[in-house]
Parts: sequence; structure tokens; C-alpha cells
Amino acid sequence: MAPRKNFRNQAKKEVKPAAVVNKNGVKVEASVAASGGGFSGTKIFTWFMVLALLGVWSSVAVVWFDLVDYDNVIAERAKEFRFNFSEVLQGKLSAYDADGDGDFDVEDAKVLLGLKERPVSVLLREAKEEYAVKEPDAAPTPDDDAAVPLPPISDDFIPDDSRDEATHPYGDENNAIDTKGELVEKAQPQQTVEESKQYNNQPGSYNNQPGSPETKETEAESVPEPEADVEPEVESVPEPEADVEPEVESVPELEAEFVPELKENAEDQPKDKLKEKAKKKKPKLLNKFEKTIKTEIDAAEKLRKKGKVEEAVRAFETLVLQYPQSPRCRYGKALAEDGLAEKMLSNDMLQKAIGTYKEASELPNATPDLIKATLKKRAERQQFLGRMRGALATLEKLVQIFPEDMALKNDLGVAHLLIGDNNSAKRVYEEVLATAPSDGFAKVHYGFILKSENKIAESIPFLRDGLESGDPGTDDGRFYFHLGDALQRMGDDSAYKWYERGHQRGHFASVWQRSLYNVDGLKAQPWWTPKDTGYMDLVKTLERNWRIIRDEAQSVMDRTTGLFVPEEENLREKGEWGQFTLWQQGKKAGESCRSVPKTCGLLERYPEATGCKRGQIKFSVMQPGTHVWPHTGPTNCRLRMHLGLVIPKTGCKIRCTNDTRAWEEGKVLIFDDSFEHEVWQDADSYRLIFIVDVWHPELTQYQRQTLSPI
Repeated sequence: MAPRKNFRNQAKKEVKPAAVVNKNGVKVEASVAASGGGFSGTKIFTWFMVLALLGVWSSVAVVWFDLVDYDNVIAERAKEFRFNFSEVLQGKLSAYDADGDGDFDVEDAKVLLGLKERPVSVLLREAKEEYAVKEPDAAPTPDDDAAVPLPPISDDFIPDDSRDEATHPYGDENNAIDTKGELVEKAQPQQTVEESKQYNNQPGSYNNQPGSPETKETEAESVPEPEADVEPEVESVPEPEADVEPEVESVPELEAEFVPELKENAEDQPKDKLKEKAKKKKPKLLNKFEKTIKTEIDAAEKLRKKGKVEEAVRAFETLVLQYPQSPRCRYGKALAEDGLAEKMLSNDMLQKAIGTYKEASELPNATPDLIKATLKKRAERQQFLGRMRGALATLEKLVQIFPEDMALKNDLGVAHLLIGDNNSAKRVYEEVLATAPSDGFAKVHYGFILKSENKIAESIPFLRDGLESGDPGTDDGRFYFHLGDALQRMGDDSAYKWYERGHQRGHFASVWQRSLYNVDGLKAQPWWTPKDTGYMDLVKTLERNWRIIRDEAQSVMDRTTGLFVPEEENLREKGEWGQFTLWQQGKKAGESCRSVPKTCGLLERYPEATGCKRGQIKFSVMQPGTHVWPHTGPTNCRLRMHLGLVIPKTGCKIRCTNDTRAWEEGKVLIFDDSFEHEVWQDADSYRLIFIVDVWHPELTQYQRQTLSPI
């Protein structure tokens, strides 16, 4: 060590120490002798540091290999070298202090080896330090918007849905199909509400329509990323506003005079204009107090954004304990729980997040933007769990608080449609259009409702104007589907121009094949031969036994039995069309097989038919004078077999694309009903056929097991 100055005598001059004799009889300076015989003070400190570092990695080694009692080793080493180990670590070796207790010990070694998690306090501290380097704290300014007191939300305003306990979107890890019907390789949580999975060709059943935003969630939804409502001060945070316009892709031209102009694309707007627009719409989620703890909130938020959802939940729980009246802390906790629910595929965790969203919205100093973002997220997650009425109540509360927000009213209209309440939805969209007559989203939905009421001509201008608007939420296959269908029923050939446009926008496989629940890559052709399908044995069984099948069908055709019911899909222009269903969505339809046991017995050994979850097996009787509008089935995952049972000699025919054919008694016709087809019955007696849907032959066994029913 360097010689000390004599402060006691205030000496300006150092006193030279006397020489001493070491054990070998050699004179050395006292300072050298004190240093251990030839080592300077600097060298001693260097050796201490070397030994300390050796201790660090020795501790790691013994923890990893479990060689010795490392607690005693560390204690003895500290005692032997007689220095304060923790002080050295705090000075030069603090990087190895993984648990934040001021020293390097066994617990630190465990953390370094991944055998123990780092405490939340350390993670928060490091995140705060890292964030502080990138972005200094934003001090509250007097002109910032203060929290606006709003009416509290009562504890009982969100009713519990009776299906809550029975609905488990995370419970089934089978693969689903995505929004276009493509098989998802990784298991995704699914919405399992039965009415959302079923397809109904009736235009009035909104939640069952192909291509709707809601049915997209049904087909394959992973939990939506909760980034949309994140505090905007945190880097790269999307906005929670529902009315922010996404970029609209340009539409390939069909004919120069046909393609309508869309609203100005975001791509065409100057960048400074887009920035200005985005800046104006940034939500303010922090109240005045929360701006003083912004760094702590940002640090916890950083963990969530990095995907460390477990740590983010713990961090936000700590903040909620510290600041129980902070809506933003509680909102952050809900978002973190939401992310953890996705990671764990846990219904219970998602329900916990839904409850925390509610708590955040009810705190007295929540900003209007936070209330809006929180309740919107709550409604979205309720819908995901299948709690449609609970989501409806949440949206009704939002509209009550923000009556001028047309986007919220539009969402409320959709919520009514999802529970089948078209009348209430209609009133909502009438209110929207009275205030905002050019709102494209309201127009397409209002047009959809009119068409469901069979007001075909009235629906066309609303559907067409809504699609031409290019507004968010309008570029949807369902609306192209119904506009084209309405035009066809009015005898307007421009229907095919809209189908072409829907195809160009990626909603339809082609102008002819307009199904929306699809698996990409399957062979697509309108008509099939038995050999093409590979189901030769089934076809032969049907054709060999067609008289047995016919006799059983005729035995139950008596009107008094009530087994044949009128077609309910609004596909007839005129006439009578009755059906008697034996299998639906891969399951027997009640006790129907008791009436036709031989027919059902013949089919039991053909799972490609009885197990087809996207099809039906049924008798179909059509009376003279019946015409079925051109239409398409919902999915390309099935083929449809028609076995002729009673066929008049003339007047009965079926068209699929531009190829028209006729049935024969005892023979099977096979076609892909995802292609447009049309039926005429102009004979003088009834036509009776047996319809058997089968899986598309190119679907794998795994796909057949995991595709959702239709």
C-alpha cells in the first residue's frame, strides 16, 4: 500500500521509513516489508481481484457440477483472504450480482445457470435503467388533459353468459383452419361456441356467414395480440382506435368503366400528412399522477412487449400493489394476463384478464381513452370466449359513455348480429347512417340485414356503396357474396363483375368457386367421376342398393310424419323443396335413422361420408315448378353425391358452372358444390334424390379430424 501522510502533524513532507531486516537477513524498506516482501499495494489488490474472479466462476462450476459444499467454500475463501467479498463485488464485480442482494453467492450462481428466476425488483430496475437511457422521463405538463370523471360502471352490468363454464377456447389443442380455410400447423385456441362454428346459408344469420370478421375468429383464431391498446408513449405501439383507416390495397381493374374509385389510399397520402393524422389520434392513457410514475410503467410494459409475460404479470402486480388507484397499472396487468392466457392456452387466465379490464375501467381517475381501450378489449375477449351477451352489454356501456363514436356503434351493431338480433342491429345502423350517411361499414351491414329480410332490390345500393367506399371492415368476402347474389336474383349480369372483383381481392378461388371456408391446394373441378374420388366402394354400394334406399324414403314422405321439412336456406325462387336429414356435421341427426334403418345401415361403414363434419346426408324431394337460385356451398373440403331415386323423364336438370346435366334413377352424380350450381324442376311429378356429402379425397386423416364442423 502507498505510504500514508501524517495528517496528525500536518506534515507537508513524507517521513521516510526506517530500513528493516527480513528473515533472510536482507535490508528492505519498511513499506516493502509491509507489502509482503516485494509486492506493491497495487499488485496485492490485483491478486485480490484475480482471486475474487476465480471465486465467481468456481461458484458457478460447483453449482453446475454439484462438486462440493459451495456454501462452506465461499465462506472459507472469504475468511482466508480476509477481505470484504461483498464490497469487492459492489465495486468491480457487480455484474455477477444476479439477485440484487449486494454480493455474489450461491443464489447468484443459480440464477446465472438458469436454475432460478431473477427477482421482479431486479428486472424492473434493469428495465427502468435501460429505458431511462433511451427515453428520459416525461414530466407532467399543466396543459395535459386531466382525467374526466365518468359515471362508474356497476358491478352487475356485465351479465354472465350461461355458457361460460362450458366454453373453452383453449381447451382443445387440435389444429384449426385459418381465415381462408388453410390448415394451421400449430395448435391454436379456438372459439367453440356452437352457433359460431355452424354455417347457415340463410343471409339473415350474420355470425354464420362465410368471411365475416367474426367467423374468421371462429375458424382459427389465436388470441389477438393485445398491442393495440398499449400506452402510446412506449415505442411502436399501435393505436386502440377502431376508426383508424388501414391501408387499402388497389383493386385490379376488371373494366375501365366498372371499377369504382376507392377512398384515398394511405399509400397515396404524403408521409407528413399520415404522421399528423396518427399524432392526432394517439390515445392518452395516463392521468396526471401516472405521468410521475411513467418510467416504472414503461419498465413493466417493456417486459410484456418482449414476450416475458410471466415477469410482466408479476411486475404489474407489484405496481398495482404500490399504486392501487392507478388505472394504467391495472390496465397493464390485464394486458399481461391476456398475453399469459395466450401462452398458457388458459381459459382461467383469460377470464382473470377480463375481470382486470373491468377493474381498470372503473377506477375513478381513468382517462376517457383508457376507458375506451379497456372496455373494447374486454368486449373483444368476451366474444372470443363465446360470451356474446356479456360482450353486447360491454359495448352498450361504451356507446352510453361515448355516444358520438360511430365506430363503437358499428361494433354494437355487429354484437347484436352475433346473437341473431337483426332488428336491434338494424336500428343501430339506421342511427349511424342518420348521423354519418357515408359510413361504409354501416352501409354494408345495413344492406346485409335488408337482404336477410328478402328486400333484395333495397339491399343492393347499400352493399354496393359500402364496398365502393373502401372503409375499414367493408372489404369482406361475405359482402361481395351477397351483393353478387342479390344482383343475380334481380337478373343483373354485373353480379359476375363483383364476383370477379371479390376473386381479385382474394376472397374467392375463382368467379365460379366462391366458397370461403377452404383448404388451399385441393383439386378443384366442378364435376367428378367415381374413379376421381377414390370412393368407388361407396358409389357401388349406393347404386346396388338404390331401390332399398328409395323405398325407405318413400315410406316416410307422408306429409303427416313431419320428417321432410321445407328448405330453410332461402335458396328457392319458387316451388316446394323438402329435406329429411340423417347425418349433419358428422353426427346422426337425432332419431332419424330409426325411420330408415336399412339406409343408415348401408352407410355406417363409410366414415368418409358419416364422419364428414362439413357435410350432410339427406333425402331431397322437389315438387314441380321449383327453381333454385344459383348458389355455392360454404367449403371446398367436401364433394356432393346425388343418387337418383325417383326421376321424371324430362324437366329436371342441374347446372354446375356452365355444364348442365340430368339425374338418372340408380346412378350417382358427383360435383363440387363450392362451385356455382342451379336447379330446375319443370316436370309434372316430384323428383326424389339421396344426397351424400363426402370429404374431399385429398384431405389427410389429420385434417379430417381437426377441421371445424360446418
